[in-house]
Amino acid sequence: MDTATLYNFSGKTVFITGAASGIGLATAQAFAASGAAVALADMNLAAAEKAAKELTAAGRKALALQCDVADENAVAEAVAQVQKEFGGLDMAYNNAGIHAPVAEVADAEGADFDRVLAVNLKGIWNCMKHELRVMRKAGAGVIINCSSQSGIVGTAGLGAYTASKHGVIGLTKVAALENAARGIRINCICPGTSDTPMVADAIARAPEHMKALIDTIPVKRLGRAEEIASLVLWLCSPGAGFVIGQAIVADGGFCVP
Repeated sequence: MDTATLYNFSGKTVFITGAASGIGLATAQAFAASGAAVALADMNLAAAEKAAKELTAAGRKALALQCDVADENAVAEAVAQVQKEFGGLDMAYNNAGIHAPVAEVADAEGADFDRVLAVNLKGIWNCMKHELRVMRKAGAGVIINCSSQSGIVGTAGLGAYTASKHGVIGLTKVAALENAARGIRINCICPGTSDTPMVADAIARAPEHMKALIDTIPVKRLGRAEEIASLVLWLCSPGAGFVIGQAIVADGGFCVP
């Protein structure tokens, strides 16, 4: 199968959360360039609208949606809007996520833990629940969830974040097994520390902690959003048709040791 066929998503619709910046935005742009109609969901509606306008100005199909993935009703409404606008849902990249302040488990705030789990883990559950209800009727679909290198290893000071991202991998495996025979493929990706607004914010809040983390990356640099986006597109492509229930790591070698 040639590359042009592999990454030709013409006639397909993709729903992306956390799509207004960082990896989510890079993925939306890559899907749009490959012919897909793109629904960009984000808490920041103004930023999502700006990104969608840029895509439509370039001749692409794009829709901006405001959505807090921790709110199941909001997710259900967003998925319904995608169906109404584009007539279906073929692919989803559940990318939205947040960090908590760096703190050891004994010193962390319960409210921070609850919010991180609500967005990073229950948010994935909310999204998959409503995406799957559409895809089951169609008898086909692809879902990619965003975990993290913190879903593979533990990082001191990131208890809530690490717990949420480990949970994403487990939830992905279960949903993948439940839906494989229905023609729906589900996988997750585990990006390493990348050059995104969320990481920039973490560096600003805890520079010493983040510097120490970045210094341990074997390739000695942050990941690029476009590199992670390319992994999402491959997993959604026919070339990954036999890949189901996997956690694919893209972290510059961090998890190898």
